[in-house]
Amino acid sequence: MQASASAAPAATAALPLAVFPKDSRPLPCLLLVSLLLLLLLHLLSSSPSPSPPASTHYAPLPADTSSAGPTPPSLAFLLTGSAGDTDRLLRLLLATYHPRNIYLLLLDRAASASDRARLARQAQAGAGCTNVHVVGDPGFANPRGASALAATLHGAALLLRIGQDWDWLVHLDAGDYPLVTPDDLLHVLSYLPRELNFIQHTSYIGWRESRQIKPIVVDPDLYLSSRTDIFYATQKRELPNAYKLFTGSSSVILSRKFIEYCIVGADNLPRTMLMYYTNMPLPHRKYFQTVLCNSPEFNRTVVNHDLHYSKWDAPLKNDPRLLTLDDVENMTKSGVAFGTRFSKDDPVLNHIDEEILHRQPGEPTPGGWCLGAGDASPCSVSGSPDILRPGPAAMKLAKFLAQRLSYRSIYSQQCIWD
Repeated sequence: MQASASAAPAATAALPLAVFPKDSRPLPCLLLVSLLLLLLLHLLSSSPSPSPPASTHYAPLPADTSSAGPTPPSLAFLLTGSAGDTDRLLRLLLATYHPRNIYLLLLDRAASASDRARLARQAQAGAGCTNVHVVGDPGFANPRGASALAATLHGAALLLRIGQDWDWLVHLDAGDYPLVTPDDLLHVLSYLPRELNFIQHTSYIGWRESRQIKPIVVDPDLYLSSRTDIFYATQKRELPNAYKLFTGSSSVILSRKFIEYCIVGADNLPRTMLMYYTNMPLPHRKYFQTVLCNSPEFNRTVVNHDLHYSKWDAPLKNDPRLLTLDDVENMTKSGVAFGTRFSKDDPVLNHIDEEILHRQPGEPTPGGWCLGAGDASPCSVSGSPDILRPGPAAMKLAKFLAQRLSYRSIYSQQCIWD
């Protein structure tokens, strides 16, 4: 595909909204997706997942407990953190682990080499598989500057090299945590087109124009070997007219095809956007949104939600507030897949492990791939990675996505140019 950045706005307005390639009709395709999700809801409601026993040990799972359905996808998890986040990343790895997926753990350069070495040792020992990798020589990742975006793109490029058959990239920070089991997530995603991109976005800039768009900043972490905060230039720049700017959250679930477009694609739009955002505050919350919505090839694949639950005390703050036990009811009712942000070892994480994931400390979340019931580990015997045991959270997630993928909903919220 050859399309210039300046032609993107006109093309976007002219194209019909859909979730499949250009020669597809939007309404039948979305109706098909809705029907598949309704079928999924029926399967989940007619085959309730057995609850774990009240004791601390889990009963063996029979190998034929999953309902017939499409082949589950494979996910590429990019788990990122900084100094002091080693234990949080290990816990996040165990909570999201499934042998179908691949995992890349990235502690930025603010963490010590010994922390990265410990992360590598314990990640391999904890998962016990070869699908877990650790970045050995990362750069800095200042969350206020372009180095955070560079770290994300670096991780995505490594995952393209490591794994050849994954379908979605899931980027999670050390402060995130799952609200569904890996079996829940894989089961629901197996009913969706692999082209979809889940990313919260808006073209409404508002107060961000003066605070996050026009200011020119320099991120020294891109070129210095010691961590240094960003600094602002005295000049400001005008808004571009060759393309439309979009903004949103840094949490993304992106298709492999789109990641390849950003990393190795022949089109120049991703590189143009990268150059533009290099000197802007918080570019990792704008880059993927802007590339997606200005690309005629991908602007119809966007679902306007990152599948994360978050709470904001004020819209002008850069980060959502910390989630606690007081938020459990709203989190579980939301039907989304992840929560953000949690403080380290907060009691709410133990509650999620016990009541939602049914995960024991130091062990991966059980599912159809692990059949054991030994004293040491509920996954002492391996099952088949193709067998999934979705639970009640899968039904909530399927219902949430069915609403988001309805024709009226996706048409009204897909790369809207305010």
